[in-house]
Amino acid sequence: MNHAIRVHEHGGPEALVWEEVPLPSPRPGEALIRHGAVGLNYIDVYFRTGLYKAPALPATIGMEGAGVVEAVGEGVTHVAPGDRVAYATAPIGAYAEARTIKADRLVKLPDSISDEQAAAMMLQGMTACFLLTRTYRVAAGESVLVHAAAGGVGLIMVQWAKHLGARVIGCVSTEEKAALARAHGADEVIVGIESLPTRIKDLTGGAMLPVVFDSVGRDTFMTSLDCLAAFGMMVSYGNASGPVAIADIGVLAAKGSLYLTRPTLATYTAKREDLESCASALFDVVASGAVKINVNQRFALKDAAEAHRALEARQTTGSTVLLP
Repeated sequence: MNHAIRVHEHGGPEALVWEEVPLPSPRPGEALIRHGAVGLNYIDVYFRTGLYKAPALPATIGMEGAGVVEAVGEGVTHVAPGDRVAYATAPIGAYAEARTIKADRLVKLPDSISDEQAAAMMLQGMTACFLLTRTYRVAAGESVLVHAAAGGVGLIMVQWAKHLGARVIGCVSTEEKAALARAHGADEVIVGIESLPTRIKDLTGGAMLPVVFDSVGRDTFMTSLDCLAAFGMMVSYGNASGPVAIADIGVLAAKGSLYLTRPTLATYTAKREDLESCASALFDVVASGAVKINVNQRFALKDAAEAHRALEARQTTGSTVLLP
């Protein structure tokens, strides 16, 4: 027997329907995974609402999961039945008790990492990895700004950037979230964006910042640009408040010959060697204790709608997992 959360038409959390679905058989190059835990990420909201398009409806959403390989298709060599594995990759389909996926997108889990930890950190942790070490190589002594610093990716980025020796400035929406960001190593935390550029100017002695990591999107984009020094990089990697639209790229010139990128995990881990390198780096920083993974919310997979409501209402902190 197999159950999944499926979207028959785009909409609010009520569009998430729990229903019985066939248990798939792995095709050549695929593995069948029985999930122990599934990750909740904001990209799931985008697929539910239709901001990001699923290949077809009805669709099972979800990009991240961990569990045990039950069977493999012809030609699979990366994993074998019985292996504990995790993934954070397209295609969607993680909101299920079991699913098939291309085996070369799976990484084996060390014994020190539980299914819940893996499902809570693979997408968010590998995102933090490529943002901090490849999109912009954070150097010791630099000041960096992390938006949504108490969120899933945010808390990992705060810790990892501190591990790299950076001075981390977090931006959050409430005092409670500010306390959480500080507890995870943020040097300074700013609540709200109303006076953000002024606060950054004060904190940096007028120097401003070499980089801003912004997952909020529309509501913070222009304010984030105003926090950058000349030649600074704006890393816009999420749309929690809505998609960003730039009418005139000349704004980048006017604000100091700025760089702008919209990176994705899919691109940065498209090659098998990059996926393995990123996952290995994540496992290492977690094993060392430099980055702690906080599973702060747990929902039954069948209650995914409730989890989405909490996520969109900014009621969650750290990572959230869905349990089959």
